[in-house]
Amino acid sequence: MSKNLVIVESPAKAKTIEKFLGQDFQVKSSYGHVRDLEKKELGIKVDEGFLPIYKISEDKTKIVNELKKLAKTAETVWLASDEDREGEAIAWHLKEALGLDESKIKRIVFNEITKTAILNAIENPRKIDIQLVDAQQARRILDRLVGYEISPILWSKIKPSLSAGRVQSVAVRLIVERENEIKAFETTSFYRVTAQFSTLDNQKKLAAELSKRFDNKEEAHSFLTACLLAAFAVESVEKKPAKRSPAPPFTTSTLQQEASRKLGFPVAKTMVVAQQLYELGYITYMRTDSVNLSSLALDMAKEEITKLYGEKYLKTRKFSTKTKGAQEAHEAIRPTNLGISQIDGDPSQKRLYELIWKRAIASQMSDAEMEKTTININISNREENFVAQGEVILFDGFLKVYMESNDDEPDETQEGLLPALHKGEMLQLLKSEAVQRFTQHPPRYTEASLVKKLEDLGIGRPSTYAPTISTIQKREYIVKEDRDGVIRPYTTLELEGRTIREISKTEKTGFEKAKLFPTDIGVIVNQFLVEHFDTIIDYNFTANVEKDFDEVALGKKSWTKVIEQFYKPFHRTVENTARESQKMKGERLLGVDPKTGKNVYAKLGRYGTLVQIGETSSPEKPAFASMKKGQSIESITLEEALSLFLLPRISGNFEGKEMHVAIGRFGPYIRHDNKFYSLGKTDDPYTVTEERCIEIIKAKRIQDAEKEKLKELLPRELGNFEGESVTANTGRFGPYVTYKKKNYKLPKDADVLAVSLNEALEVIKKQESKKKAK
Repeated sequence: MSKNLVIVESPAKAKTIEKFLGQDFQVKSSYGHVRDLEKKELGIKVDEGFLPIYKISEDKTKIVNELKKLAKTAETVWLASDEDREGEAIAWHLKEALGLDESKIKRIVFNEITKTAILNAIENPRKIDIQLVDAQQARRILDRLVGYEISPILWSKIKPSLSAGRVQSVAVRLIVERENEIKAFETTSFYRVTAQFSTLDNQKKLAAELSKRFDNKEEAHSFLTACLLAAFAVESVEKKPAKRSPAPPFTTSTLQQEASRKLGFPVAKTMVVAQQLYELGYITYMRTDSVNLSSLALDMAKEEITKLYGEKYLKTRKFSTKTKGAQEAHEAIRPTNLGISQIDGDPSQKRLYELIWKRAIASQMSDAEMEKTTININISNREENFVAQGEVILFDGFLKVYMESNDDEPDETQEGLLPALHKGEMLQLLKSEAVQRFTQHPPRYTEASLVKKLEDLGIGRPSTYAPTISTIQKREYIVKEDRDGVIRPYTTLELEGRTIREISKTEKTGFEKAKLFPTDIGVIVNQFLVEHFDTIIDYNFTANVEKDFDEVALGKKSWTKVIEQFYKPFHRTVENTARESQKMKGERLLGVDPKTGKNVYAKLGRYGTLVQIGETSSPEKPAFASMKKGQSIESITLEEALSLFLLPRISGNFEGKEMHVAIGRFGPYIRHDNKFYSLGKTDDPYTVTEERCIEIIKAKRIQDAEKEKLKELLPRELGNFEGESVTANTGRFGPYVTYKKKNYKLPKDADVLAVSLNEALEVIKKQESKKKAK
C-alpha cells in the first residue's frame, strides 16, 4: 500500500493530481461531503449550545469504509479538498468520519491543479483551519433552523410541501418586488426628434438628435413646422480625447454574468463547466470574489501580450475588489497557463475557456484611446439645438481582444468620423423625423442580473449564487421563460422637402427572453414571509449575517454566539406566527358567474392554482377547475376563468358512444366506453374535434394490439455468450436486453424482433465500460 493517501473532492481532480505525484501517493475522491446534519430530525441540539448532530450520508457509507481501510495502512493522510470554507469543512468531516489522528493528517490547499501548485502544496502543509470550519457550520446550522422552523408554518398556513430558505427567500423577494414595480409602472409616450443634415460645399452627411424630447404630437409637429422656415448653422465643434480601460479578470459573479450575456449559459451551467475546466487543470479555482492576479500570472500575461501584439499593447495592472464582504485570499479566475489561448474539450468548455483567457489577457493590456467629437447645431428660430456625436478609435488597446457586455441600453453615439466642420458653417436639413417612443418599465431579472444584485447587496457568496437560483426554480417559486410581446401602434412625423407627413406604424414590444418571473405560489409565500418574518428576508439583515460568518472565519466572533443572537427572537416569531396567523388563501374575487349568480374566485389549492365558483362555507359544494399553464391568480380574467368550466365536454360520438374530453392529474384525456386516451401535446382539450378524438382512439388501439402481439413473442432468446443467455424484451422504458440478470437499454427506435446477438453484445459492452469510467 502507498505511504501517502491524498483525499480530494472529485474523481476528475483525483485523476489530474495523480499524474503529478509519484508512486508513494495514492489519490482518492470523497465525492464531496461525506457527512451532513441528521435529515429526519432537526439535527441540532438547541439546548446544548446548538450542537450539530452529523450523520454519514447513506450514499457515502461505502466510500467512507473504503477510505477508512486505506487510511489505516497509510503513514500520512493528505486532506486536499477545496480552498474555501466548504472545502475546509469537508476536510474536517473526513477527519471526524475516518477517525483520523491529528498527527497523521496534513491539510493542503492549492488554487490551481498544476504540477507546480500541487508539489508546492505538499511542501507547505498546514492544519485544518477550525475557524473556517466554524463559519461553514454556522451557515449550515442557521439555514437548517430557518428552513426547519418556517417550512411547517408554510404547510399549515398556505399549502403542503413548501419550504423557506434564508438566501433563497430573499432572492424570491427581489423578483416579486421587481414584478410589483413593473405592474405599478405607468407607460407614457414622448417624441424623439432626429435629423439628417448635409454640408453645402461637399454634400457630406451627418445625423443628429434634438437636445429636447416633446411630450406630445402637437409639440413635435409645431417644432417640425418651425424647421421649415429655419436656418441651421454649426454653433460649436468640440473634440475631446477619451480612454476606455479593461474590466478586471473574472470573479465567480462576473463570470456568471458574462457567460450569460455572451454565451447564453444559465448560471448553473457556467459553474458546472468552470468546475470541469478547473479539475482538468485549465483554470484557477472558480469560486472567488477576488480580482487579484499573482505575480506569476502577471509575468505570463506580459510575455503573451508582448509576443502576440507588441509592447505598445502592454499595461500591467493590479486590481482591487470593491464588492461588499469580498475575501481577497484567492486569485481571480484565470487560465493556469496564459500561453494557451484554446483548449481541447467539448464546445461549452472551449467557449468558456476562451472567454476566461480573453478577459484575463485584456485586463493587462493598454487602454483604448478614442476621440469624441460633439457638434452643436443652432436652429435660427428655436431655443433647442441639434447635437451630433461621433467616436473614433485612435488606438484599440485591449479592445483588440475583448470588450465587456452590459445589460443596459446601447448609447446613441455613432462610431466613425463626423465631417470636418467649423463654427458658423451653414448646413442643409435633408430630413427630420419625430418618432413616438415610450418609457420602459424596470427590466425583469435575468439569472445574471440577479446574481449582480445579490452581490451588490452583499447577500450570499461565490459558492451560493448558482445553488440559490437553481433552488428557487426547482421549488417553482420562480420560472425562467420567454414571453411573447404585443403589437403596439406608434406615430411618426416625417419632414422631407417642404412637407410634414404623419405615418401610423406598429412595433412588437414587451418580448422577454430567459427572464425570471415569480409564480403565484412564489408571490403568496413571499407575501406571507414579508408579513410575518420581515427580519429574515430583510436585505440588510441577510447581508449582515454574511458579515458575521466572515468574522467567525477570522476568529473575531464565536459561531454559537452568532446563532444564539439570531435564534431566540426568531423562535419567538415562529411560535407567535404558528399560533396567531390566519391561513393564507391567496385568493382573488374575479366577479359573478352570470349563470348561477355565485362569486368566482382565483385561488391557490392543494395541487396548484384553480378557479372556484361558489363559497366553501356554503352548504352547496362549490365547483372547481384547474388553471391552464401560463394563467395566474393575478392576471386571469372572469371570462377566462369561466371558460375553464367548459370541461368535461362531449366532443362527439364514436361507435354509438359519447366521447368526453377532460383534464386530469396527468393531463388532458378522452374517455370513451370507460377507457381513457391521452391527448397529444399539441391538442387543445377545449377545441379538439370529433375527428381528431376518433383518430387518437384508433391509433391507441392499434398500438395496444401491437403490444399484445409483441408480448406473445417476448422475451426473445438471442443466443449464448460465455455460457449465459442473452434475451431481448420491451418494458415501460422501451426496448432492452438482459444478460446475467442485468438489463441494458437499447436505442428507443430499436426493433426487439430484429436485434442480433452481436448488436446486443455491443450495447452491453458500451454500457459496462461507461459504468467503469464513472
